[in-house]
Amino acid sequence: MFDITTVGEILIDLTQTGVSENGIPVYTSFPGGAPANVAVAASKLGAKTAFIGKVGNDAFGRLLVDTVKQNGVSADCMIVSDTANTTLAVVSVDSSGERNFAFYRRGFADTLLSEDEIPDDILKASHFLHFGSVSLTDEPSRTATLSAAERARAFGATITYDPNYRESLWLDREEAIAMMKRPLPTVDILKISDEELPLLTGTDDPEAGTRMLAENYGVKLILLTLGAKGAYYRMGDLTGMCEGFKVKVADTNGAGDTFFGAFLSGMARLGKFDPCTLSVDELSELVTFSNRAASLTTSRHGAIPAMPTLEEMM
Repeated sequence: MFDITTVGEILIDLTQTGVSENGIPVYTSFPGGAPANVAVAASKLGAKTAFIGKVGNDAFGRLLVDTVKQNGVSADCMIVSDTANTTLAVVSVDSSGERNFAFYRRGFADTLLSEDEIPDDILKASHFLHFGSVSLTDEPSRTATLSAAERARAFGATITYDPNYRESLWLDREEAIAMMKRPLPTVDILKISDEELPLLTGTDDPEAGTRMLAENYGVKLILLTLGAKGAYYRMGDLTGMCEGFKVKVADTNGAGDTFFGAFLSGMARLGKFDPCTLSVDELSELVTFSNRAASLTTSRHGAIPAMPTLEEMM
């Protein structure tokens, strides 16, 4: 049985890590992709995890499969394509550590994951099924992902979702918003950022926005990440704010994924897979733990390589 199974994109982040002597940006290849990041983050923090996705039969694809395995994540449902290349994201970083993305993705491997490549067996064997909105941008990965969520829910899994918005991947803003909202009625735990809250609700107010999502879609638990400020949470009428941790930021890539992986791994350690079974103290402690894990990730370069281990967190 897996604590957490994630489905969606896995790719190479070509991340700016410096500037050469003559002023040319220097990029380093890091394994990435939000659902894969969540699986690895949770695994490094003690959870039993699996990842479902597709890579190309190329050097980058082989690196990604090896990375998943080396970090304790099951790669049994990873598909290697002989006809499409591994997806790339070029991540430029400004002086404050904030990121800008350029994707080499249309027609690439992660978008070609199909419904019949996600077997029922792994969905039946998973307490949590997690996905994001990036895999909803193109077919057949859109149908595959939505089908996986619906099937997993029917099998009794808790469905978790991160509507991680990447503007350059969508044809227009309206399509993005509509598609990001589409899975919400099936979602039990929603992790959303302060950038995405106004897209889905029309307000940047944490209390009003999260209340709207809970009431309109029946989401049991909403975790709103606020960058360096920390995170706000809502479970029914219960709300709270947990402050962030101050660090010297090197790279914010993967911070939100680390936060959510840490949170889900914490639930798994407690043996609680329904958010409604969490006490107020447990919820607050898990959000604080997740804030700390995310802060450690931002203090280092890359997403997966920067994620903390359970030993570092103790």
